[in-house]
Amino acid sequence: MRSLAGPVSLAGLISLAALVWLVGLVSLPSRAGASVGPAAPRCTPPRLNISAALAGSQVTVSPGPETRDASAATQISLLGAPVTELSGVTVVGSRSGRHPGRLRAYSQGDGASFVPTRPFADGERVSVRADLHQGARTTPFAWSFTVAQRDDDTEAGGTPHPVPHPIYYQKFHSAPGLEPPTVTVTTHSPGTTAGDLFLAPYSGPGQYGPMILDENGALVWFKPLSPQGTRAADFRVQQYEGKPVLTWWQDPLTGGGASDAGEVITNSSYQQIAIVRAGNGYQPDLHEFQITPQGTALITVYDGIDCDLASVGGPRDGAVVDTLMQEIDLKTGLVMFEWHSLDHVALSSSYASALHSSSKTPFDYFHINSIDVEQDGDLLVGSRNTSAAFDVDPGTGIVRWQLGGKHSSFTMGPGTRTAWQHDARQQPDGTITFFDNGATPVTHPQSRAIQVSLDAQNMTATLIRAVQHPTPLVAGSQGNLQVLPDGNWLVGWGEEPYVSEYGPAGQLLFDAHLPAAYESYRAYRQQWSGQPTGSPAVAYVPSPAPGGDGTLYASWNGASGVASWRVLAGSTPATLAPLSSAAKAGFETAIALPAGVAGGDVAVQALDGSGAVLGSSAAVRAPA
Repeated sequence: MRSLAGPVSLAGLISLAALVWLVGLVSLPSRAGASVGPAAPRCTPPRLNISAALAGSQVTVSPGPETRDASAATQISLLGAPVTELSGVTVVGSRSGRHPGRLRAYSQGDGASFVPTRPFADGERVSVRADLHQGARTTPFAWSFTVAQRDDDTEAGGTPHPVPHPIYYQKFHSAPGLEPPTVTVTTHSPGTTAGDLFLAPYSGPGQYGPMILDENGALVWFKPLSPQGTRAADFRVQQYEGKPVLTWWQDPLTGGGASDAGEVITNSSYQQIAIVRAGNGYQPDLHEFQITPQGTALITVYDGIDCDLASVGGPRDGAVVDTLMQEIDLKTGLVMFEWHSLDHVALSSSYASALHSSSKTPFDYFHINSIDVEQDGDLLVGSRNTSAAFDVDPGTGIVRWQLGGKHSSFTMGPGTRTAWQHDARQQPDGTITFFDNGATPVTHPQSRAIQVSLDAQNMTATLIRAVQHPTPLVAGSQGNLQVLPDGNWLVGWGEEPYVSEYGPAGQLLFDAHLPAAYESYRAYRQQWSGQPTGSPAVAYVPSPAPGGDGTLYASWNGASGVASWRVLAGSTPATLAPLSSAAKAGFETAIALPAGVAGGDVAVQALDGSGAVLGSSAAVRAPA
């Protein structure tokens, strides 16, 4: 597999007790009334950590050799050689027979997927052979894999959507359709990093959706999602086709003939320019969506499959959450690479218990919650329920080393061990950062953000830096740490609705929170310039006092460069002329109208810092 090294934006989730909620997010199918039955199939290969590099290590294949958890709707991914060098692909299912299909090239020119014309049968063994042609040399290669028995008994869950309460959300005269949660800033000291804040609140009352705040915590843009209860997560700025874009995970996401979970990409005008879906019959999970410089995306998937769990104290007719990552070709939607934790990490590595799991609540043994591209091109995979991060070779799928957990490759120094952590990232200096939840169950007295240095020669891990919230917070799920360009740390506290920025010495520079009922999976501080396609919004509110001239309210959802508002007034829309101006104050600016305006028409113009007009609103009547 070609290296993924390159500039990638810096930036999971649920305990076994909350797995029903997770299952609702990924919309697994359900059926009622399951009973104890015969033993489920084995879901792990006879030997773990088998290489997926074949044909003299020239081709990386997915599903991997000897895997037992392939999807019935899988394509056969052949990564590492141009499509012109691949031929003779033959695919045969042990029960379904030979599968015709089409070999489709990746847009990067480094491989192709064989897409069968029909799905495989659950539980069957599939044999694949192909030829690699390089000049006069032909190298045949072959392997086999087993299709998983899909767990169709998992209960679809979801949290209730409470009735909105006015104290929890904001209201605007000029934008009555927006009701984002209230944001309270309690600390704002000099030294914070320039940039906007990116959140995606959910779980509380009112509207859910992606939300941008300015550096002072005032609303810049909010997109309320529908239908009610639709969730977004991992909202941030990334680069797509050389331009800054906004991306987020959403469920449900309707578009392109589908209405399940998906990834959204919008341009700087907030127009949707792409929807990314998972391949091989899966749905993407909220934990990661990372666009690479090569025009691909790394995503996570959660899927329930039947599994005999007797070896780890669970039921023989049990089920496991098959957590995996995919690399998707953004131009074609093809799966270029697929990696399953079950193929490489033992079930016994989990700190979660399989004892009370069932086909309705599968054993979430691994819980993938982050993917990061390391400087050498390897992939750093975060796993909540093993309390570890794994270095994965993208050319073979093999785990090179493990940091933390039951079988750490490194001797863990004081303070370096994490518990139920999220957001494993490699920093430019080679250190590894985590959001260390320390719960659930509670293992540490407080959640924290940490930085760990690795000595690859002596295989030791040393704690470099750690921060905690001055008001002790224990985030049972979610959360992230973003190392900012100037060395500050931006911490999103996940299940605890806080976002904090710390200076290099650990001093708290910025602290804000949503109402207690809300959560935001991650939080980021990033540079952004938005230019919405619509016009500014304006509303006139008469004065409650007799003879008063009322107030004009102006806003422009998503406009980044507005510095002030110019008020226009006239007896008719055609006779509007400049009347007054006011500095922009938050998302919505209240402008007191001078005497004598009532009885005519008014409008506003949005001005930038130099006084240039960015946009004009429609005129509204200011009745006498």
